[in-house]
Amino acid sequence: MITHNLGFPRIGKKRELKKALEQYWQKKISKVDLLDQAKQIRQENWQTQHQNGVNLVPVGDFALYDQVLSTSIMLGIVPKRFQSNQSVLDTEFAIARGQSGGECNCAASDMTKWFDTNYHYIVPEITASTEICIDTAALVGQVKEAKSAGYQCKPVIIGPVTYLYLAKSTIEDKITFLPKLLEAYQVILDELAQLNCEWIQIDEPILTLELNEQWQHALTTTYQQLKKTSSKWLLATYFGRVDHLSNLVSKLNVDGIHLDTVAEQGNITEFVYSLPNDWVISLGVIDGRNVWKSDLVSIYQRISPLLNVLGSRLWLAPSCSLLHSPIDVNLEKNLNEEVKSWLAFAVQKCNELELLAFALKSKNTDDITKYSTPVLQSLVSEKRNNNKVKTAISALSTADFERASRFEQRQEIQQRALGLPLYPTTTIGSFPQTGDIRATRAKWKREELSDVEYQTAIKSEIASVIRKQEQIGLDVLVHGEAERNDMVEYFGEQLDGCAITEFAWVQSYGSRCVKPPIIYGDVSRPQPMTTPWISYANSLSEKPVKAMLTGPITIMSWSFIRNDIAREQVAKQIGLAIKEEVSDLADHGIGIIQIDEPAIKEAMPLKQSQWAKYSQWATEAFRLCSAHVSDETQIHSHICYSEFNDILASLIDLDADVLTIETSRSNMEVLEAFEQLTYPNALGPGVYDIHSANIPSIEWIKDLIVKAGEYLPKERIWVNPDCGLKTRAWPETEAALKNLVKAAQELRLEN
Repeated sequence: MITHNLGFPRIGKKRELKKALEQYWQKKISKVDLLDQAKQIRQENWQTQHQNGVNLVPVGDFALYDQVLSTSIMLGIVPKRFQSNQSVLDTEFAIARGQSGGECNCAASDMTKWFDTNYHYIVPEITASTEICIDTAALVGQVKEAKSAGYQCKPVIIGPVTYLYLAKSTIEDKITFLPKLLEAYQVILDELAQLNCEWIQIDEPILTLELNEQWQHALTTTYQQLKKTSSKWLLATYFGRVDHLSNLVSKLNVDGIHLDTVAEQGNITEFVYSLPNDWVISLGVIDGRNVWKSDLVSIYQRISPLLNVLGSRLWLAPSCSLLHSPIDVNLEKNLNEEVKSWLAFAVQKCNELELLAFALKSKNTDDITKYSTPVLQSLVSEKRNNNKVKTAISALSTADFERASRFEQRQEIQQRALGLPLYPTTTIGSFPQTGDIRATRAKWKREELSDVEYQTAIKSEIASVIRKQEQIGLDVLVHGEAERNDMVEYFGEQLDGCAITEFAWVQSYGSRCVKPPIIYGDVSRPQPMTTPWISYANSLSEKPVKAMLTGPITIMSWSFIRNDIAREQVAKQIGLAIKEEVSDLADHGIGIIQIDEPAIKEAMPLKQSQWAKYSQWATEAFRLCSAHVSDETQIHSHICYSEFNDILASLIDLDADVLTIETSRSNMEVLEAFEQLTYPNALGPGVYDIHSANIPSIEWIKDLIVKAGEYLPKERIWVNPDCGLKTRAWPETEAALKNLVKAAQELRLEN
């Protein structure tokens, strides 16, 4: 029985890749140094997987920035604005991060979420004139590297149909680009076969979607036209079931298939029996996206009958790439020991495969029974169950989810209270987190600073940020979030039922890593979380100061959540805690409260038939936070990097007074969704991309605001960046915001 993995975290145990990337971008290390660090991480990953029982290690899952972008580079699909004499590596980073100076002052390519995960990929750009120029040096080099180190390896590539499906295209029907793409993929597959790779993993996760006939036909055509090589092809699907496409899947010209048995529960046995009887069947039985130890006994009982039928054709794997998992729970020294006993990170998940495979082959379940005991104990633990929270949730009624008045009435009342000008300017919430701020927080956590010293330092930073915003001329100010390490982790630290780790980092995009809280039990708020800081900031200015909170869907989605109750229940528990915080802020005179929900789209089920049910409880969780406030309190929310066509109805149902969204990278194209469904409340379309160091011109910003005016009345347009400014430096931040304010002021005069 083969155990294999679809992918492994690439950031390094202590974020070594992040640090190397940022040093390279800052010109502190050379290209050679960066590539050496990357090579060291890859080799450690292969060794770790092999030592923990993975027979067939993945190669090609490693990327310096993003696996989709790496595929674009391999195919030579580079937007024309970046085609210059710079190195392939610097071109790759320019596409991801934007580029200024020299031959190019270019906006970065779009970035959006990888299916329903919190990982971001760089969206490929395809036009009618796009030419493919194959460069397999990186992938081939990694395969040779793994083979020379003695590992039995499996190259991993993103399938051509998934790649094309995810691409942004100016071609009227982008499927017409498929034949050109297949020619390139044939070359890549042939080259990998020449390296004597027995198996090649071709990832086609779009099979989990409810595809229309055109895309189904594209899949069928693709695997008819691609000519088999001496290597065998394992078609990898994940993030959901694919049995809704059973007729299509069973006819594809491949040698095996990987099935995610975790993301959606169902009768996997029936589907497996419908597949060709010479295929390898890889079952993703270990959850690749969460941190909980597997109940190996239950898995054993479920798949033992399949082993009797499939024999050596049965392979075992995680449900998806372990990219979405932290690396090693043994690094955690400060976790509660009971909670820690419930956890398994990437290293442990590999070991779970080995334990399960041994039990299945030997019919000896002693080891997996012992291993699974903490899983069963967790279900009845007092740490998981809080009757007070359960009672509060069961007592909720319809009135808890509805504002007292309609938006039009609230808008008039809020305008009288706030007195804001046309095109009011604000930011999304965070300001640059300097090294000094991070060092202050770190010293406080190490108890090298007293609480009083820490509070004094943070208040000084808040005062500085307020002064800078007043000097810039912004209309609605923020306190800058100097006390916050991360928009979700900060709240996780203060909510009961959540655990915070030290090294459980996962990659969000490029060098950006996050450390999600672990929601292990019923969630509650023991004390105010933000009110003291916001109230202090509010006391420093005559202008309104906006409070920032993270919404329940985003806290849920960007945390590792318990798997013993429904997501809906987790979201409502968090919503109840945020509701209490909103009440505190309003009671302390905060007139504008922003509840960010950037994850509302990614948390949607991948299958459209399941959207309505999700949207109902997701919007209820948000409204639970905000519905109780007076009409005078203005509720904002922020959404980023989403296909607004898919979620516009849900965004309307949130009933936020002001919604701020990402639109700058798409040049306001996302607002075209409003042609089908009018957005009835106020909107702040982002007018510049904070993920790029480029400073937007006044004319650029004015042009975007004017474009927004084609979809919305000017009285309902706010002016803001497209996201928080935490990762930017102060000089570029101040320069960009001054242009933003100047653009709004000029448009006021012109109107």
